[in-house]
Amino acid sequence: MFTTFTLLFAAGVGSRLALSWVLRKKFQVTLSVPQALAAFVLVLALLPGWLQPIPFPLPFDLTLGLLLPDLILGRRSL
Repeated sequence: MFTTFTLLFAAGVGSRLALSWVLRKKFQVTLSVPQALAAFVLVLALLPGWLQPIPFPLPFDLTLGLLLPDLILGRRSL
């Protein structure tokens, strides 16, 4: 049985792969987020609700799955 963390992480990775594939296929655009911004968003997702400076509706698992390729590969956007 998969845990909630694993399922949300897989959903985030799958969403990112599907979005990247569609953008590359239709518009020849590569999706990338700067590493500093990706790290900031992950820290924002980790903070408890009462400590967040702005409301962030996505759970950490999903956010990690969406931003993991940018953190690992470190591609630069032009």
